[in-house]
Amino acid sequence: MKVTILRENKIRKCVNMNKEAVDAVSLGFTRLVEGKVSLPPIIRVDVEANQGEVDIKTAYIEGLDHFAIKIASGFFGNPSIGLPYGSGMMVLMSAKTGFLEAVLLDNGYLTDLRTGIAGAIAAKHLAPTQITTAGVIGSGVQARYQIRGLRLVRDFQRLMVYGIIPDEVERYASEMTQELGVEVTISDSPEEVFRQSQFVATTTPTREPYAKAAWLHAGMHITAMGADAEHKQELFADVLGKADLIVCDSKSQCFRLGELHHALKAGVLSEDSDITEIGELTAGSKTGRQNDQEITICDLTGVGVQDTTIAVLTYQKAISRGLGTSFEV
Repeated sequence: MKVTILRENKIRKCVNMNKEAVDAVSLGFTRLVEGKVSLPPIIRVDVEANQGEVDIKTAYIEGLDHFAIKIASGFFGNPSIGLPYGSGMMVLMSAKTGFLEAVLLDNGYLTDLRTGIAGAIAAKHLAPTQITTAGVIGSGVQARYQIRGLRLVRDFQRLMVYGIIPDEVERYASEMTQELGVEVTISDSPEEVFRQSQFVATTTPTREPYAKAAWLHAGMHITAMGADAEHKQELFADVLGKADLIVCDSKSQCFRLGELHHALKAGVLSEDSDITEIGELTAGSKTGRQNDQEITICDLTGVGVQDTTIAVLTYQKAISRGLGTSFEV
């Protein structure tokens, strides 16, 4: 039996933020709402002593020859010792035999990418068609990927960023100015970002909500992706109550982990509330934004179908290009 090892530098040559990757992940979301996915609950290991957490996610999607098991970590003290806060890897299993076929040593790149792609899909269906100013809360990896995802589907002339670590915010503004070719301004408060932007991505791991309902305005879209565990929350619960359309990646998961979890607990939403899943948008069974006055919110917690689809695409591209190291086991 042959196993292929792919390292990060080869993986980056295979997949990036483009339409091909968006289409692959969209298929996973579509299959999920069609009931053609085996999706077990997330396994999370908390390492409180070192400000760390490790998530294990997977999904089998009918029709695919492989499925991925992803291990991703986030240790928030790592930057103080010169390491990235996040890392990870994926293993690709045969859906026919159950044997290991590939190990993707991506150091968290594929998780970052597929999360940004989910944001791109949300923005495609929910963001206003005309965006002058986009905003982002946070200055880390997902602050970059969510805006890259937006840029894939919408143009904008200005980007506002707010973060709590001055050096990182300055670096973010400098890098994104060069990458995007737009004006990037550093805001003094998250309120300023919300009030002046037509699109806002919230990308922080905060345990205390900061985004207030009073800051929302007609026509804006919010993609909230920081609350991927029960103890995390970026939006006050009543923010969800002001939305004309709420979308999420998985209702059952978001009611357990995400912003929907906090809105449910506060009584702002119920499990019977009218909430759309992204897969319903990619499948075409429901529509996204209907007009320029709607307030839309998307709650992203990360679903195993994203990991399987991006891993399968990576493997296919690598094999076709003769990349990676293979050996018999």
